[in-house]
Amino acid sequence: EPIRLQAACLLLNGGIAGGIEICITFPTEYVKTQLQLDEKANPPKYKGIADCVKQTVNSHGVRGLYRGLSSLLYGSIPKAAVRFGMFEFLSNKMRDESGKLDSRRGFLCGLGAGVAEAVVVVCPMETVKVKFIHDQTSANPKYKGFFHGVREIIRSQGLKGTYQGLTATVLKQGSNQAIRFYVMTSLRNWYKGGDPNKAINPLLTGLFGAVAGATSVFGNTPLDVIKTRMQGLEAHKYKSTMDCAVKIMKHEGPMAFYKGTVPRLGRVCLDVAIVFIIYEEVIKVLNMVWKTD
Repeated sequence: EPIRLQAACLLLNGGIAGGIEICITFPTEYVKTQLQLDEKANPPKYKGIADCVKQTVNSHGVRGLYRGLSSLLYGSIPKAAVRFGMFEFLSNKMRDESGKLDSRRGFLCGLGAGVAEAVVVVCPMETVKVKFIHDQTSANPKYKGFFHGVREIIRSQGLKGTYQGLTATVLKQGSNQAIRFYVMTSLRNWYKGGDPNKAINPLLTGLFGAVAGATSVFGNTPLDVIKTRMQGLEAHKYKSTMDCAVKIMKHEGPMAFYKGTVPRLGRVCLDVAIVFIIYEEVIKVLNMVWKTD
């Protein structure tokens, strides 16, 4: 029972951390998605980050920057639950005799956690979010809210409509969590040296999380751009993930793969820092209550 309760608390707290973080940082996610959907050929609607914010606020008010938030909020708790649950499950199987998890194994556990969250939660959630944000930019938005949007997407495209860009999402989430947990495990092991019981200050955990987040952004923004295009309302232009990558490269050049990097960097660093701080603190509390490591 205590183990089940411990797991439930870990997952719930991961979800709460994700929810708080998304509410703080969602406007940067909105701007990032808009800039990635704003293709060169159209011609571009926005001159940059500031212009995107200005146009959105002028047209829809400050609330416009939060369009699509509900789909991310509804997904944040199960996403954190699957990610940390899978990471804990795999890392418990892969630790050495002394209970240490080396960075290579941390990478593999992160990869497993990322693939699991991509298939179970992230792909349908992100598809709905991208369609929502894309819908708002059209002259006559047709989605009235989250559940209405999901109903409309499933009615017109079937369940498959919420699973667009699955390959790109699995690649993105898998590489994302692999990089983050690898960096996090490496930094933790470096700081602790030979003492596995050495405590880490929450601010230092946050700093390590921000570094892990930044590394993952530079490592996989191209996959994020491809994923966004594959899930947008004009996804039918691309035959496959590879076709999408080839067309972006051919028509827009290599720099198009790094669209939205700056707003994404800010959000991801804050996101990973907050989530890891809360996650680590919860583990400390649970270990004090149940004396389990």
